[in-house]
Amino acid sequence: MEQVDCVVIGAGVVGLAVAREMALQGRETILLERENAFGTISSARNSEVIHAGIYYPKGSLKAQLCVQGNRMLYEYCRTHQVATQPYGKLIVASDETQIGDLQAILYKAQNNQVPEIGIISGEEAKRLEPQLRCSAAILSASTGIVDSHGYMLSLLGGFEDAGGMVAYQSPLISAKALGAKAENGFALEIGGADEMQIQTQLLINCAGLSAPAIARKIEGLDAGQVPKAYFAKGNYFSLSGKSPFTHLIYPIPEPGGLGVHLTLDMGGQAKFGPDVEWLDIDSENQIDYTVNPKRSEGFYEAVRRYWPGLKDGSLQPDYSGVRAKIVPPNAPAGDFCINGPSEHGLQGLYNLYGFESPGLTSSLSIAKHLEGLIKSSL
Repeated sequence: MEQVDCVVIGAGVVGLAVAREMALQGRETILLERENAFGTISSARNSEVIHAGIYYPKGSLKAQLCVQGNRMLYEYCRTHQVATQPYGKLIVASDETQIGDLQAILYKAQNNQVPEIGIISGEEAKRLEPQLRCSAAILSASTGIVDSHGYMLSLLGGFEDAGGMVAYQSPLISAKALGAKAENGFALEIGGADEMQIQTQLLINCAGLSAPAIARKIEGLDAGQVPKAYFAKGNYFSLSGKSPFTHLIYPIPEPGGLGVHLTLDMGGQAKFGPDVEWLDIDSENQIDYTVNPKRSEGFYEAVRRYWPGLKDGSLQPDYSGVRAKIVPPNAPAGDFCINGPSEHGLQGLYNLYGFESPGLTSSLSIAKHLEGLIKSSL
């Protein structure tokens, strides 16, 4: 049986960042991916937004890692020639009744030490974006867009340059803890055309939507440590024609998401979404990514609260993604959950649950944070 130092499961943006960090630390690392390429699931179906860390509760992992990750991501992209667009973001109070909500959001952001953020008047917002309906707005200058595919390609290159190996079409069949506390590592059975057995000291589950399902394949892990997966679909509609806005435009957040917002791609083309559509399913393989055109009715209504000039017939179904939730509908938003040896008692096992937004922004800081946890457990 081949022996390695570390196996990372899942080659989405978080898995790539984690695998690169493990390899840079000198560990012989294999990255397992069940698909035939990297970043084809959640990492290919998001807004590509570099978040500032505004909305998350003070002291949460999301707040801490997003604020750190924002700085790290811009710096990484600058030094690795990955394209970004620092458009900036306006969070808009569409009428006077929402100004209190805006102030509460700013208070959260300031608690999280988000840089370059403040409230501007409706008049100032309209000078920036003349087509906006708005009584006041928060302007976040550190919010932007990243070429997420280019970023993942760069992470993969860094991982391979550090000696890492990626195995595509290699799903995990089973994992077994060797020893009562996995003191001898884990024996993995890998499927695919080239079935293989690997023994590893360090096993990191970055499987995103499938992370709870992967964890249930680990013999020796207490089932009570594995959360139930919930799936929240987010649909996007693209705007035909030129965007009237040069900033990202967000309404006041809604339960489960940040409201139907306007984002821009790297070329300045506008899209709206995501909304929140909870799926009544039990596993990832039941997801239907088709966008129902009828959902545009809710989009027109939501968008016209801050952009009354949106014309009928100008929204086209574009794409959808699904958030890896570990809390049910109507519950407070969950935090990132790193379930490690101090929780479940198995040495060298780290399960990453609920790594939805802001996973892209936080990817480098997640990897650094995880490395710190690993070092402190030794």
